[in-house]
Amino acid sequence: MEIIQLPVLSDNYIYIVTCEETGMTGVVDPASADPVIAYLMAKNKTLDCIFNTHHHEDHTGGNEKLLQRYPDCEIVAPASETARIPDIDVPVKDGSTVRLGMCTAKVMEVPGHTTGHVIYWFEKQNALFCGDSLFSLGCGRMFEGTPEQMWASLKKIRSLPDETHVYCAHEYTLDNAGFAETIEATNPLLKSYRKKIEKMRSKNEPTVPSVLAIEKSINPFLRCDHPEVKKAVGMEQADPAAVFAEIRKRKDNFRG
Repeated sequence: MEIIQLPVLSDNYIYIVTCEETGMTGVVDPASADPVIAYLMAKNKTLDCIFNTHHHEDHTGGNEKLLQRYPDCEIVAPASETARIPDIDVPVKDGSTVRLGMCTAKVMEVPGHTTGHVIYWFEKQNALFCGDSLFSLGCGRMFEGTPEQMWASLKKIRSLPDETHVYCAHEYTLDNAGFAETIEATNPLLKSYRKKIEKMRSKNEPTVPSVLAIEKSINPFLRCDHPEVKKAVGMEQADPAAVFAEIRKRKDNFRG
């Protein structure tokens, strides 16, 4: 599977994915249509499907125009979001599978950022399109869900294989690294990774995708049940969901 990353708006990423066997092409979370259309025209491709992870405008804003341009394109989106994402052709839920040519993705429901958020895991390709549920060194704000829901969702993501590449929808890594260091200031892997991403951003290079093994080692939101993280926030005996809630609150108020 070919994966093309298009930076749009101030910090969004759109992903154009193509099954190399069949040439079928999809787009993940098209914040806007024009960059997608320009790319497809340049490559003489058509668009077969749109994968939406959740209903927010910076993930669905290009849907309507893309449908006008490619009327045979199907929208794959959460079944629970039919009232908020128009024209869904393939409503999906936890455990659903979807195909792009010969490439198959498993759908997982990950409520928290929104109540209907889903992710698409292409297991054979080691590719996870996770929208705003997980970021490199961070996670999405809880606009609709609860800490218990969000923590359960992050544990579900954490259970995926270490080699999984995490294609999240925003370039937030450097800011997230600054916050992560307020939680685990002595984590040597975090310190070295921050130096790496500082160099990348100084060259305007994307820090996404990341690799899940790295996220498990240094992303505080995936580590709320680790003793060192619980100790860092003074909640050694607390339930991990409560630890997550505290860390998320701190991040919401963080000014790096």
